[in-house]
Amino acid sequence: MSKTIDRSSIERTYALIAPRLRETPVIRVPGSDFGLGEFELCFKLEQLQHTGSFKVRGAFANLSLRDVPEAGVVAASGGNHGVAVAYAARSLGVHATIFLPRVAAPAKVQRIREYGAELVIVSERYADALIASEAHAARTGALQVHAYDQVETLLGQGTVGLEFANQAPQLDSLVVAVGGGGLIGGIAAWYDGRIDIIGVEPETAPTLTAARRAGRPVDAEAGGIAADSLAPKRVGEIMFPISQRHVRDVILVTDDEIRAAQRTLWATMRIVVEPGGAAAMAALLSARIRPRGGQRIGVLLCGANTDAVDFTHGSPAPSSPPLVTT
Repeated sequence: MSKTIDRSSIERTYALIAPRLRETPVIRVPGSDFGLGEFELCFKLEQLQHTGSFKVRGAFANLSLRDVPEAGVVAASGGNHGVAVAYAARSLGVHATIFLPRVAAPAKVQRIREYGAELVIVSERYADALIASEAHAARTGALQVHAYDQVETLLGQGTVGLEFANQAPQLDSLVVAVGGGGLIGGIAAWYDGRIDIIGVEPETAPTLTAARRAGRPVDAEAGGIAADSLAPKRVGEIMFPISQRHVRDVILVTDDEIRAAQRTLWATMRIVVEPGGAAAMAALLSARIRPRGGQRIGVLLCGANTDAVDFTHGSPAPSSPPLVTT
């Protein structure tokens, strides 16, 4: 497989991993349902993917396109990538070791354990887990599966764009949450300038925003409610030039706006998403993105590994979704 991240490489990757994926649905909803105006929202419900997030696409791409040694695979993650690698490894009969920071959500920790991976929790930040995973790979010979800065990861995440384009071929814009950038990088490579791609980051983790200001990936603040999914130390080197070419804008949203988007998606559509999964919608609800009448706006709801709803009593949990302490 070529190391080029382009439409043909994403198509070949999709043909290889599609049997192990769910083709997640797209729902079309008038913007007026949210009090936003007369345009169409097209939600891709990637939180219904295996493991509860898009990350399983990149995990299967890595394990299918690369040679896996007897020592198995190792990954560092804020949570969702670790869940995905654990699931893919179990599916393919491969040993997996997952390094997590202590900020990882309990729901994600539990799922990694359920999939049978060896779990190591270290320090406070994703960057610390990454360093520990690199040391493990050097010591054991395990294959490192990077959460966002790996060609195969971007090829896998780019299949979200391929599916979305087939399901909603007339989008004007697509709004995507940004952490390390593997998702928006892969999607932007797929669309290749055909539509406007807009990234959304928490104000508390402005990794791509900082990179665009500096002209290169640089360290940024990494905290807030979505710290376990949207707060790496910096965006990936591989995705950055793709984003420079094909990401029109990057919007910052507050933690309160992300919480409000979680609540609104539940109240309006009975959709549960984790904070990182709600960030894209937060940019619309906060009016930081203002679509024109008649436009079709894609919104990727990318993850749902959260305990934000309490089904014990048949009603939403009385408090806001749990904060991630950093």
